[in-house]
Amino acid sequence: MRTSRGAVLAVTGILALAACAKQPPAPPPPTVETTTTEGNGKIEQTSVVTVTATVTAIDQATRKVTLLGPDGDSLQITVGPEVRNLAQVKKGDLVVVGYQESIALELKKKGSVDPGVAAAAVTDRAKVGDKPGGGAADSVTVVATITKVDKTNNKVTLKGPEGGLAVVKVKDPTKLEKVKVGDLVEITYTQALAISVEPAPKK
Repeated sequence: MRTSRGAVLAVTGILALAACAKQPPAPPPPTVETTTTEGNGKIEQTSVVTVTATVTAIDQATRKVTLLGPDGDSLQITVGPEVRNLAQVKKGDLVVVGYQESIALELKKKGSVDPGVAAAAVTDRAKVGDKPGGGAADSVTVVATITKVDKTNNKVTLKGPEGGLAVVKVKDPTKLEKVKVGDLVEITYTQALAISVEPAPKK
């Protein structure tokens, strides 16, 4: 699905806690979860933020939806025609927004990959008849060359595909034991946004 401009604005509004009229009860507060995984020469850190809002009003003719945010703040958005199945949404339903950000670093030996930059984008869309939902993800991968290894100060110098240099501090000195000038570092940065609508909780 291609998330609508209105849906993205909803996320921004909820996170920014736009000052509007308050209507209790508010949905649960946002949650933040950060994890780090390591193995086979690769380190990845991922952060996930989940925000839930309650549908307090919906106008199917104008496609205007009013949401109640975690702190009791109200926000009205207009959902674009690219969002399917708006008719399935009812007052009291929950809009769950998940935002994920991750960065992965992997050491590559010289000759195994070529320095460069690559970008990718993926979108998903709800099936006809289902509750509205979907997601989008964008990632950028950069392969840089190690031009200097400073084991005394635990630093490495990286040269990007366009010739720019960056000095990176390595937290764990043992990671530099097998690193050599000419080796490559593959860095992948990913952002993902997922939006789903869940039925109103049973009373």
